[in-house]
Amino acid sequence: MKPLVLIVDDEQGILTTLSHVLEDEGFRTITTRSGEEALGLYRKRRPAVVFLDIWLPDRDGLETLKTLREMDPDAAVIMISGHGTAPTAVTSIKMGAYDYLEKPLAYNKVLEALNGALAARKARVGSEAAPHLEFGKGTEVPRQYLPPPGLTLLQVTDTPQRTIREGTVIYGLGLHSGNRTGMAMQPLPANSGIHFLTLPKGTQIPAHLDSVAETEYATTLSREGESIRTVEHLLSALHALGITNLLIKVHGEIPVLDGSALSFCERLTEVGIEDQSAPRREVVIDRRYEVSGGGEKSLAIEPAEAFSVSYRLSYPPPLGEQFYEFTLSPGVFEREIAPARTFGFMRDLPMMNELGLGSGGRLDNCILVGEDGVINTELRFPDEFVRHKILDVIGDFYLLGYPVRGKVTANLTGHRDNIKLQRTILGASA
Repeated sequence: MKPLVLIVDDEQGILTTLSHVLEDEGFRTITTRSGEEALGLYRKRRPAVVFLDIWLPDRDGLETLKTLREMDPDAAVIMISGHGTAPTAVTSIKMGAYDYLEKPLAYNKVLEALNGALAARKARVGSEAAPHLEFGKGTEVPRQYLPPPGLTLLQVTDTPQRTIREGTVIYGLGLHSGNRTGMAMQPLPANSGIHFLTLPKGTQIPAHLDSVAETEYATTLSREGESIRTVEHLLSALHALGITNLLIKVHGEIPVLDGSALSFCERLTEVGIEDQSAPRREVVIDRRYEVSGGGEKSLAIEPAEAFSVSYRLSYPPPLGEQFYEFTLSPGVFEREIAPARTFGFMRDLPMMNELGLGSGGRLDNCILVGEDGVINTELRFPDEFVRHKILDVIGDFYLLGYPVRGKVTANLTGHRDNIKLQRTILGASA
């Protein structure tokens, strides 16, 4: 049966036009100008997606959104408005709306938001029509082990493997694509590993080095023509919390949220982290490995009792030089590293625009640095920049496929260097 869409708007012209457009695209629609009636229709008909106006004659659209989400936590709602503001858009997304569209509505944006909302809802509640999306606790997912089992770098530990207790969904904005994106996380059985699943096609992308396609400003994984962008912040949280088995279904790009890893840590802790019966393996660094990025850039890893990062950062004024050392452990990571946000420079914006990056950068999801210093926020730490660099290192190094035991020493390096060093490690130990 074709998906049913509920359209709620105070303008009859919007109801008629949007209804005709969606029906031409193969959807069924029902319409109303009343927020109260919309709740009754939702309760009775359970539409797949709701287009909901911010302003309604009988009740506030945000109040209606809140009631819909209380009625059905999986409700897929796209807010629309002709006179909304940025704070309203942010509020609606935080309240659980999948997307926020401004009038006049653009045809392609409507269909893009609708298909994305359907994909995100399917990721959470499942669909008999798409069994390939339904990995769960009882389903084994193939894993490519890196490095291959049996090598001295891979050692069994006394620490158990871990997954999450139940599934959860996070909505947000993609930092580089600028698109609204939904991400569903589901538990996987022991010895499965970390896997991404693209929506809506369902291409499986293992979280390891063989999947890395791009490292310009962020780490992108690709397979069979499908890509997942900006994976490093989520992987940093997973590495720190010791989560070794997880399925992540995502539409194009991991949500940037506030630009740090803190919200990922909070959500994972909220749904619960579960020890599994099998012991985890770790990549235990056996000697010093080093790569050079040219000039002062250098990156090395050497044997150590735990995973740690020593990072020196140096930029021209006003940023200057920062140095920080950190040894990975869950509680300390959430206090000292996870809150550190991504940052960018005003001078780099033209280049990023040429590369099609940074479209989702907002005043509340990154630190923006101008000629005279930070221009859009208060720093969470005086050295927040170098702490975020360490956050990226922790995330990128989880692409070895296992937790890592070794000391990283980094000098002015980035994603490309992180990946290069890991490939050096695997190449030398194969």
